[in-house]
Amino acid sequence: SRSNISKGTLNRTMVHPRDVFREAIISNASSIIVAHNHPSGDPTPSKLDRELTRELVNAGAAIHIPVLDHIIIGTSNPPYFSFKEHGFIST
Repeated sequence: SRSNISKGTLNRTMVHPRDVFREAIISNASSIIVAHNHPSGDPTPSKLDRELTRELVNAGAAIHIPVLDHIIIGTSNPPYFSFKEHGFIST
């Protein structure tokens, strides 16, 4: 299933791991994939994106709901960034 956890402004959104995993627990998920877009079109992860990914991976490990990937969608070439493909997430 798919859940919209947060809607941000042009350059920022606030999301907490508890909000992400609340939906995963309610849905009885065995794992999750997180995705968000960068309105700038550049899918390069920011420092906050990397920090949030680390927090989500650690929280998921603690409650046995692994984060399989965190994908940032943009419009450049390539049009996305996958934390798993870049070695930030290992499953």
